[in-house]
Amino acid sequence: MEFELTAGERVDVDFAPQNVQMEILQNCSTILSTSKFSVPLDRDFGVDANYVDAPLLSAKAKAESEIFAALKKYEPRVTVKQITWRSNVEGVLRAKVKVVINET
Repeated sequence: MEFELTAGERVDVDFAPQNVQMEILQNCSTILSTSKFSVPLDRDFGVDANYVDAPLLSAKAKAESEIFAALKKYEPRVTVKQITWRSNVEGVLRAKVKVVINET
C-alpha cells in the first residue's frame, strides 16, 4: 500500500501511535519537515535546505536526493516510490513523497 506525504507540512506528534504503520508515517513526516543542522544532538537529521535559492531544476534534483537519503538513513522501514512537485497560488513548491512500508 502506498502512502503520500508532503514535505514541509508539520503534523502533531502522537506519542502513542495506534500502530506501527502510523509510527512509521509520523517518523517520515518528521524527517521531511526537519532541516539539517536544526537538531542539536544529530545535526545530520532531516533534509538539507541549501537548495532553496537555487534554480528550479537544480533545487528539485538536490531536494529529491536529500529526501531519498534522509528516509533511507532514518526510516529504513519505507521505500520511496515517487516524488512529485505541487505548488500553491502563493508559489510555495512542496514535494509529494509516495512511500511504501516494507514488510518486516
